Amino acid sequence: MVVEENRRPIGQRNRGYAKYLTRVLAKAGVTPNFISFTSIVFAALAGACFYASGISEGGDRVILLLGAALFCQLRLLANMLDGMVAVEAGKGGPDGPIWNELPDRFADIFILVGAGYGVAATGMFDATLGWAAAVAAVMTAYVREVGKAAGAPADFSGPMAKPHRMFWMTMLALVSIFDPQIGAGAAAILDWGAVNDSGKGVFIAFALWLVLFGSILTVFSRTARALKFLRKS
Repeated sequence: MVVEENRRPIGQRNRGYAKYLTRVLAKAGVTPNFISFTSIVFAALAGACFYASGISEGGDRVILLLGAALFCQLRLLANMLDGMVAVEAGKGGPDGPIWNELPDRFADIFILVGAGYGVAATGMFDATLGWAAAVAAVMTAYVREVGKAAGAPADFSGPMAKPHRMFWMTMLALVSIFDPQIGAGAAAILDWGAVNDSGKGVFIAFALWLVLFGSILTVFSRTARALKFLRKS
């Protein structure tokens, strides 16, 4: 069972659609663990769309970018509903905490690494950027769990917590639809156009850099808060 103070604060839980979906899933017998598993599936599909967008053109690329944005948001929806079915609907089990955390780590990796390989396909950066962003994202959860195990409160703060990561990946996937119109200019401003002067993938690359540096900052800020709390205890 998930302890309330260890849950990420999500305002959307109070919305009517969230409560309705929770009731429907609970009545249908869908388990929280299965919902957690679907978040991995959605993340893998998002990562695949990000990668394929890097090797596609025209309408196909637009559809793939829309798919990447959609699946990022479905990943977040699954992350919210698994906890609601577990807690609000009372369907949680003793293995719930593992299913609540572990799929999230795979989901981050699938999305960010997939985006990294998509950017690499454009020739702008290599796939190391996606892997670095994924490692930094996983570390934000790692320091939270280490701090919690040591006795500090669960820290879900940013500036690059999971909802923030998915926000930027979603928004810049949508902006990337307009790469042919504005991507080249953005690449020139950022001095990223030496290899890829079309600007294709520039906004996905920018999202990965944001996630990377934002996650590093989040790791340090969460660590500092945990240490401050523990030293005062």
